[in-house]
Amino acid sequence: MWLATLVANLGTLIQGVGAAWMMTSIASSADLVALVQAAATLPIMLFSLISGALADNYNRRTIMLIAQCFMLVVSGVLALLAYAGMITPWVLLAFTFLIGCGTALQNPSWQAAVGDMVPRSQVPAAVALNAMSFNLTRSVGPAIGGIIVATAGAAAAFAANAVSYLALIAVLLRWKLTTPPSTLPRETLGLAISAGLRYIAMSPNIEKVLVRGFVFGLTAISTLALLPLVARDLVGGGPVLYGILFGAYGVGAVGGAFLGGRLRGVIANEWITRIGFIAFAISASIQALSTTAWLTCVGLLIGGAAWVLTLALFNVTVQLSTPRWVVGRAMSIYQMAIFGGMALGSWIWGMVAESYGPSEALLASAAAMVVGAAIGIFLKLPGYAELNLDPLNRWREPSVALDLKARSGPIVISIEYVIREEDLHEFLDAMAERRRIRRRDGARQWTLARDLENPEIWVETYHTPTWHEYVRHNLRATHSDAIVGDTLRRLHSGPDPIRVRRMIERPTDWSASQDQLKPMVDIHGSS
Repeated sequence: MWLATLVANLGTLIQGVGAAWMMTSIASSADLVALVQAAATLPIMLFSLISGALADNYNRRTIMLIAQCFMLVVSGVLALLAYAGMITPWVLLAFTFLIGCGTALQNPSWQAAVGDMVPRSQVPAAVALNAMSFNLTRSVGPAIGGIIVATAGAAAAFAANAVSYLALIAVLLRWKLTTPPSTLPRETLGLAISAGLRYIAMSPNIEKVLVRGFVFGLTAISTLALLPLVARDLVGGGPVLYGILFGAYGVGAVGGAFLGGRLRGVIANEWITRIGFIAFAISASIQALSTTAWLTCVGLLIGGAAWVLTLALFNVTVQLSTPRWVVGRAMSIYQMAIFGGMALGSWIWGMVAESYGPSEALLASAAAMVVGAAIGIFLKLPGYAELNLDPLNRWREPSVALDLKARSGPIVISIEYVIREEDLHEFLDAMAERRRIRRRDGARQWTLARDLENPEIWVETYHTPTWHEYVRHNLRATHSDAIVGDTLRRLHSGPDPIRVRRMIERPTDWSASQDQLKPMVDIHGSS
């Protein structure tokens, strides 16, 4: 899989060189050149959330196969149009956008599949290996792309990209992905998307990564978006030099991948992030002020290393902070933040370069990167979560007296605790975390009430729309979540176990509910 991805990444970079350099040949404005990068990244911002929901609910291998075949067809058609001389700036942007759509479909499934192939403890190393795969090709791919464009034209670069998809398609056809069976039906697309958004909204550490990632993409993309103009206008070269400069960026990125593991062992994540922002500011400044190819290459080496250090850190933080049931959606939202920033930044810095020149645009982006580093004072990046997010698998679906269907509901859950006064502070702290977990995993209308006549009695209440959603809510519990439940059971001081009532809301109209007018379910058991 890794080797096949290496080949596909090589084709992607050759395609990128061909598209960027062709645009410099057929368009006169700097903003159109920068829009090539925006067209490639915008689909990831627009469609990744849908792709993430698909990745968590359907076979990831099948989704990746569909994406690869789609990109193969689009790249092939683009190559034919280029050979026929039918490419205009907007046609090129449209096909670049379509290839970006294929990438948007594939990326969440590919990122989530990393955890299907390696144990959780090896995810950081696997993410670094993925980054190395892309950047190994980045170190030579752009130079190869530049040679292809210079000798055979952009159409040959597009054809090479089309051929590169075949290796990964062949490997995916042979890959036997095994996933644990589920007794529940798939979530609908709308429910899956809302569950992913809710999980992120109730996960403060991931939200910090998203904000920092968006700012990083917004500011750091200037170096790649404006690199064709740097090669042509600031250094005075052609497509071969552009490929060499892009290759220097890739070499730096490979070095960053090797360096990242060592740095993570001795420096806090927040400081690595700040170093990444500052290093990128230095890189952009060197490119803005340099008039020689070798000095520009030095700046790009620094930028490539900072790119991988920072993005790999963000990626691993999200993956290790997310359980498997929602990892595809979490990664898709993370990619939306990164690539949304990149798409917006490509447009902004392209407009600045059009109005004031590429040097001024790069210097302005460098200043923005310094501000991005300073944001860490207020939004400090968390360390890698040392949490066991494997499924708890402790909960069993209870037997009920009513004939419930999958869509029966709404379901109302009440859980009664007896808490001594001296344990009250610890209990309320635990319940604050319980509230976050409940809402994050799909519970609605969560409340905590205290009995007025017997103040030691506390009642937790929440709703789920249907019985299946109640089952799904409980199956999402992880070993880390169980710590809160264990704390609450320890604090409960009643003579009987914690009382759990599972009830279904019923209308008072007889004709609407006569088949359900039986005694309410009163089941004692673990919450």
